[in-house]
Amino acid sequence: MNLSYWEQSTFLQGIDVAIIGSGIVGLNAALAIQEQKPHYKVVVLERGILPAGASTKNGGFACFGSASELLDDLQEQPETVVWQTLKNRWQGLQQLQKRVGRSYMDLEQHGNYELFLPEDQLLYEQCLAKLPYLNQQIEATIGVKNVFDTQAPTSAMPTVKNWIRNRAEGQINTGKLMQRLLDLAHQKGILILNGVTVLALEEQAQKVQISTQNLGMLIANKVLVATNGFATSLLPNLQVLPARNQVLITKPIANLPLQGCFHYQKGYVYFRNIDNRILLGGARHLDLEGEQTTAFGFSENIQTYLTDFLTKVILPNQAVEIDYWWSGIMGVGTHKQPIVQQLSERITVAVRLGGMGIAIGALVGEQGANLVLNGIDEI
Repeated sequence: MNLSYWEQSTFLQGIDVAIIGSGIVGLNAALAIQEQKPHYKVVVLERGILPAGASTKNGGFACFGSASELLDDLQEQPETVVWQTLKNRWQGLQQLQKRVGRSYMDLEQHGNYELFLPEDQLLYEQCLAKLPYLNQQIEATIGVKNVFDTQAPTSAMPTVKNWIRNRAEGQINTGKLMQRLLDLAHQKGILILNGVTVLALEEQAQKVQISTQNLGMLIANKVLVATNGFATSLLPNLQVLPARNQVLITKPIANLPLQGCFHYQKGYVYFRNIDNRILLGGARHLDLEGEQTTAFGFSENIQTYLTDFLTKVILPNQAVEIDYWWSGIMGVGTHKQPIVQQLSERITVAVRLGGMGIAIGALVGEQGANLVLNGIDEI
């Protein structure tokens, strides 16, 4: 770009901390840094016109784990890791509420219901047998009693007989959440530059050179990478894999009885009510390798599956129209713990949210901010 002296000197010079990514993690980190160091110049670089990734494209689930998902995690990871991860998600949700405010993101706690179809009978019985154990462990971890029970939603679906409710989970308006975080950042004087693609980072003595496609070379004292599923484009050795989720939303449905959040297939399929519509997404378990991509878009088999699920399970024998589709990119890995790590003296990362960005993003952002400022050990 042909930048003027005023643009260079006002916006692009004297950067104390550059944060790459303006999602939940990046904005929470920026706010935490500004609160601790109000004299710092904090600049957020975002490649999209809006936050690109998952922060404005998720389903708006304030959740920390369904019964089958937690049991699946316990098969793959040590118990201590599973319960610490759940604790982090819970603490992250509390921090998000404290920073944003419940009313600013339309937080509603109608519970989350996991459904089991007739072909899932064995899985349901396995989960049912483990509910006392799960409730005991969750109470010991976050202090909430009897999180799981078998209460069915008031709008029970005719094809579903078995339910497990998580009464501590809720739902938010994702757009309002992100708008509030952006408003708070602007109020604090945090500069957010949209449409800036970062190509490379090079740490030098007392600074980091940030090569961009749009603004040329920028200089910052320190850098926090908060681009989640896109992080390996800058830092290829990170253990982060992109994971695309596809989402549909229906046109408004008169007298929609559905209320609350719902999960199926160990959390891979999810749906909820919003503005008298049904939002339904996920199903990447049908093609985990194929959905391991940073390309926004759609796949026919997943769209067909979600459409069938909508018309055969959620609203059978009822006319319903799909209004539009979108997709978002998450960051996942072989473990569900995030990566919050100081890679060098001046470059820190806060990525790999494992599809739980709403739950854990505020916590990860603040932990990343602490690493940038204090150089504490990684979590």
